[in-house]
Amino acid sequence: MWYKYLMLNKGGRPVKAHKLDQTLKLRMDAAEKQAFSDAANVAGIPVSTWMRERLRRAAARELGEVSRPIAFLPPVETDRPQP
Repeated sequence: MWYKYLMLNKGGRPVKAHKLDQTLKLRMDAAEKQAFSDAANVAGIPVSTWMRERLRRAAARELGEVSRPIAFLPPVETDRPQP
């Protein structure tokens, strides 16, 4: 009986609710790459996390300015009618 329990609960890394399975190839020059790396080091986070956070902020700001939905944020319910 205990063997069956051990086989069902294999442990390991838990499954993430939000899976990052897409990639984006970005071209830049060496100075830009160094600046991004330096900024990420100052923030104490990996470069990919630093870039993703900054791109999310920029997308939210720019899409919000033109009242467009932001794919990575849940829709916000408001009392005013949608155009």
